[in-house]
Amino acid sequence: MEPSEDPRIVYADILHHPHHQSEKRAHMPLPDRAAQFSAYDALAGFFDMIDEEERVTEEETELDENARELLNRKLQRIGEAIEAGEQPEVCFTVFVPDERKTGGSYRQIKESVRRIDLAEQKIILNRREGRGGLYATLDIARILSVRGPITDGLDTEV
Repeated sequence: MEPSEDPRIVYADILHHPHHQSEKRAHMPLPDRAAQFSAYDALAGFFDMIDEEERVTEEETELDENARELLNRKLQRIGEAIEAGEQPEVCFTVFVPDERKTGGSYRQIKESVRRIDLAEQKIILNRREGRGGLYATLDIARILSVRGPITDGLDTEV
């Protein structure tokens, strides 16, 4: 077709034919047809993956014998206070494992203690969480340190 030719004349033989409609398949709705030609993002999720890879996690610190003994004395003091009817508020530094990669992070949790379960090696806090309203717990093995008015005097004792 040359630039001066009228397309209505050149394609006149096919211009007014009916559009083919399949007898076996339903006609595709216009929004679905438009979706076929929408922009395609070949890098979808790539930048999220890069951000995740750059995110830094910490390794869990292993307590030495002295630190472990001090932690045990602090937990014992908290247990004695609970037996006396108190629910002491303390600040725990706890290692929280990362859900996606090795390592994790240390977080500080300030909460009053409901009880210490030595059989399960858990500390039960007064805070309830989740739909079931279960008390929040901390794994004793993941605790790095404990601070609070009830335990602070133990740091200076030998």
